[in-house]
Amino acid sequence: MVFFLSLPTYNMFMKQSSLWLFLLLPSFLLAQSKDRLDASIGRVKEGQLIDKVAAMDQYRFISIERDTTYLDTSLTIQREYSFNYLRKDNFGLLAFANEGQTYNTLQYSLTQFTPYPEFGFKAKHFNFLEANQIKYSSVATPVTELYFKSVMQKGQSLDAFFTLNISPRLNFSIAYKGLRSEGKYINQLSSTGNFRYTTSYNTLNKRYFANAHFTYQDILNEENGGITTISDFENEDPKYDNRQRLEIYFKDAKSFLKGKRVFLDHFMRINAKKGANNLYVSHQFNYENKFFEYNQATVPSTVGVQTVYRFGDSYVTSGINDQTHYNKMYNKLGLMYENTTLGKFQFFADDFRSNYYYSQILIRDDKTIPASLTRNINSAGGQYEYQKKKWNGKFLYSRSVTNQSLSNLEAKLNYDFNDDYQFSFGYQNLNKLPNDNYNLYQSSYINYNWSNNFKNEKINSVTANAITPWVEASVQFLTLDDHLYFENIATDESQQIVNPNQYGNTINYVSVKANKEIKFGRFALDNTVLYQKVSQQDAILNVPQIVTRNTIYYTNYLFKKALFLQTGITLNYFTNYLANDYNPVIGEFFIQNKKEIGNYPNFDFFINARIQRTRIYLKAEHFNSSLTGNNFYSAPNNPYRDFMIRFGLIWNFFN
Repeated sequence: MVFFLSLPTYNMFMKQSSLWLFLLLPSFLLAQSKDRLDASIGRVKEGQLIDKVAAMDQYRFISIERDTTYLDTSLTIQREYSFNYLRKDNFGLLAFANEGQTYNTLQYSLTQFTPYPEFGFKAKHFNFLEANQIKYSSVATPVTELYFKSVMQKGQSLDAFFTLNISPRLNFSIAYKGLRSEGKYINQLSSTGNFRYTTSYNTLNKRYFANAHFTYQDILNEENGGITTISDFENEDPKYDNRQRLEIYFKDAKSFLKGKRVFLDHFMRINAKKGANNLYVSHQFNYENKFFEYNQATVPSTVGVQTVYRFGDSYVTSGINDQTHYNKMYNKLGLMYENTTLGKFQFFADDFRSNYYYSQILIRDDKTIPASLTRNINSAGGQYEYQKKKWNGKFLYSRSVTNQSLSNLEAKLNYDFNDDYQFSFGYQNLNKLPNDNYNLYQSSYINYNWSNNFKNEKINSVTANAITPWVEASVQFLTLDDHLYFENIATDESQQIVNPNQYGNTINYVSVKANKEIKFGRFALDNTVLYQKVSQQDAILNVPQIVTRNTIYYTNYLFKKALFLQTGITLNYFTNYLANDYNPVIGEFFIQNKKEIGNYPNFDFFINARIQRTRIYLKAEHFNSSLTGNNFYSAPNNPYRDFMIRFGLIWNFFN
């Protein structure tokens, strides 16, 4: 017997007032700023125009951790690796067939941990920019960057970025990344958008600094559930070279993730003039709301002549529309003492509030599934930073002061011997609250409803990195206790009934990654190799033992150095392993023990060129797909990409 009790949905935070405050802040700061940008194109003095040339180190991009990078229009092999939808080197990630879909994780050490509970639906978040991924600008002259890349079918991928300094102390940037790609398979459309706006400000006497941003992001994917009959793909029947002829599970399902965020990070020096001893007060504010929806108009699937209920029984016979809402507000207040000899000592307290909710309570014969999961967590901690000559380090400890058990101990140490030798070491001990979708989920599918009270995950991580003229290497040792994961509990092989679970034993993980580029004349061979080993009693954490990327390429200047050419071949390869499968209902990957993927070579041929500040890219992706057999997968029933030719460019404008 099932009853649904409707509850009014609510928003626990003041959306409108926060948004208006954020939008008005730049106008207020602009009104206070009257000084001109000294590093602009020119200035007038005594009736003459005096030109000033801005150096490249005047074009800075700064993270929330104060790490700084500079505008770079060069064409290197690293630029080739990062010319993709994520705009970063995606070694260790395995893309699905269409641009804008999810990624299977080959390198587990890419996983980042935070002690606070998150929204979940992690498979949908690869292209979702979190607060610590937003960078703030400081530029001598206005800068524009345009990114374009062709997609699989009927669409394009674009990313436009513009930033300028109204004065040396006030910067604005605005950017939008949009994608639409229909894909080669039925019901595989991707349509995404990432809007971001940033502003940075500091006072003339450099007592007050502020960074703020606003983001709106939406990620829509049609979800076909993968192909139903693996043999149709693997037998290489020519009639299935048109991938639209392969039978898939769902022709009208889709998932949708969207989110808005207002973020402010600012600090002020209390003493009027900066000296050997300084005292600062800091504040960080983060308000965010997210929304995940899964739609499926037709519940049953057809496999051959059989009718299959892929996700089990449902409360409705059609029109599934599962919606999950989430709000979060985070405030952090800190007091920092800085001594030029001893370093920086900071003490802070923070307040984390979140509300994860549905529109109803589900009452069943066996269990009642509540409508919401509300968190109110207060923590306190300290941080010490030291930087002197060749050494710099950071030590952080925080612990909850409310009734939740939550803690984070983190230490980092870097030693820069010179430009050729750098070493870093890190340690993290984390007592992490489960993500909310492990503890609560509601769906029209009967077996996709749960309310749990899982224990905290305990994570210990030791890392070491070295950069030398001979090799760049990194090592990580990871110990996981009470590890949370999703698994398929269905007894029928045609079904996929995924539920959360917690592993009671310890998992030990080690990874060793090495990179070396060998140059001989105008040719170069760039090699990246990853070795991973997992020690566990059951197959819970599954990764390939070896992942490798090897690129041989040629570079040269042509046409009196007007054009710089880069061309070569890249091999990507990983060994067989029981890869996680993807479930669209919960937007997560889950473990499986039925099918191994891997052990296939993936060759890409590329020709890239740079003309002034324009980089042009042309690539024949997976050109060996018709030669090595149809055994290439991104997940057990989701084939990897076929051979195709794609092109694109990155164009920078600045003075």
